[in-house]
Amino acid sequence: MPDAPPPEVDLDFAREWVEFPDPADPDHVVRADLTWLSSAWTCIFGRGCAGVVEGRPDDGCCSHGAFFTDEDDLARVTAAVADLTDEQWQLAPVGRGAWTEEDDADDAEEGARSLRTRTVDGACVFLNRPGFPGGSGCALHRMALDHDLHPLTTKPDVCWQLPVRREQEHVDRPDGTRVLVDTVGEFDRRGWGPGGHDLHWWCTGAPAAHVSPEPLVETYAAELIALVGAPAYAELRRLTELRLDQGLIAPHPASPVPVQLHRRRPT
Repeated sequence: MPDAPPPEVDLDFAREWVEFPDPADPDHVVRADLTWLSSAWTCIFGRGCAGVVEGRPDDGCCSHGAFFTDEDDLARVTAAVADLTDEQWQLAPVGRGAWTEEDDADDAEEGARSLRTRTVDGACVFLNRPGFPGGSGCALHRMALDHDLHPLTTKPDVCWQLPVRREQEHVDRPDGTRVLVDTVGEFDRRGWGPGGHDLHWWCTGAPAAHVSPEPLVETYAAELIALVGAPAYAELRRLTELRLDQGLIAPHPASPVPVQLHRRRPT
């Protein structure tokens, strides 16, 4: 497995954005990065992934514990953990009684946001290591697939959302109205703050991970629906189809693979 991260494109390049009202909610606006959502990015865990910690490529992006976004996130994962079997979870013997830990940073959040999944021997307690008979990778992810569920129903929010970044803010318009704006785009190095430039975070900008024949808006359909809602996603997909048909002015420079968005034609 590789150790050094693959080469990346520059952080700054032209992007195309689209902004539209949610068909189901006039007070909700979606602003989406078409350059990112039309890219050929895909997860390459186990297929050349260099990991997020130097020298630990087999961890993928599971080296650090996953923080919880809120009480609902924690409750959903807690329910999933209760369903994990020893055959699915390599570290069950050490993890069942203590699979979360408190953040000890001075500026730590309160409540559920102060908790993260515990790390054991340098990686998340739910990461099955290579050679485990039940399969390597996230135990929660594998359990979901075993039960024909989408992994977003069992994994922490941060795990299934990456590398899509959603930001939310209420915007006051000049006419006195207020809308909630969801901005959906790429979780690149800057998403981690000032320290992101020094992280072993490479995948969103590396051509090595832009190898999918379908665009991200299609391969991440379930995640995008969970983030913005089904009606807004349908409109986002429609607009992406139109843009791909017309030809992107600003394609992602890491995506040399021509993508095709498979149409959902009426039957």
